[in-house]
Amino acid sequence: MLIAELPDFMDDIAFQGLIGLSMAMYLWLISAGLTIIFGVLRIINFAHGSLFMMGAYLAFTFYGQLGLPFWLAILLSLLGVGLLGLVMERGFLRRIYGIDEAYQLLLTFGFILILDDAVKIIWGGVFKIPAIPPFLDGAWRVFGRPFPVYNAFVIAVGVAVAVGLWALFEKTWWGRIVRATASDREMANAIGVNVPRVFSGVFVFGSMLAALGGALGTPVRVVAPGIGAAMIIQAFIITVIGGLGNLKGAFVASLIVGILSAYGTLFFPVFELFLIFAIMAVVLLLRPQGLFAR
Repeated sequence: MLIAELPDFMDDIAFQGLIGLSMAMYLWLISAGLTIIFGVLRIINFAHGSLFMMGAYLAFTFYGQLGLPFWLAILLSLLGVGLLGLVMERGFLRRIYGIDEAYQLLLTFGFILILDDAVKIIWGGVFKIPAIPPFLDGAWRVFGRPFPVYNAFVIAVGVAVAVGLWALFEKTWWGRIVRATASDREMANAIGVNVPRVFSGVFVFGSMLAALGGALGTPVRVVAPGIGAAMIIQAFIITVIGGLGNLKGAFVASLIVGILSAYGTLFFPVFELFLIFAIMAVVLLLRPQGLFAR
């Protein structure tokens, strides 16, 4: 009997791994933006999760309420959150660069409270779930089970973003300027780099990555006030595990946390969060700087 059930058990393991992979890509999109912002600006942006939430609400508005095409709704949500990020960076965060991290946490946590109340005023406190776009609806048979096409789409987007970020920061002139500014902002300023403009561009770019994760999650994840605070906790865990400011580490840590969460839900649903925090604790004890930090 046990031998006969073994193939089904292995299929369950493999299928749950695919579910974890799709979860990991949502986490990767939000943690990638957080990692880039910290790596360049050296600021702890606790409000990054709220930018994820705003991307979700804007996508819901453009696609679920106004009926705009799905791709246009995604683009408009990214532009809207990018504009919000620009206002936050130029109006507030620019004033606290280089000071104690406690002030950074207080200011960015204040944005969480403000944006949570703002979405309650604008959209109400009831959760929202728009329909999945028709061309991404349905499921494929994988390991004898239906695997949603939308989950496969999210996995593809996450991998494409990872490749795109590598090419952007390693192969383009703007990427070299950003890396030089992150390495030594005084020297970059001395050779003519407009450091404040680079900071603004990086913050807007990181905000749009968070918005992309939120916008892509709207057809399959609940959109409600407070989701930003929940997401930022997982994003910080990922950045700690991978190494603060390291994109490669953030990608690998997203895979670890996403897949571990999926298997935790399957085998240890009561201890799912405990497993994630246990991994972070082990990493902090054995390698405090993170798995890939230099």
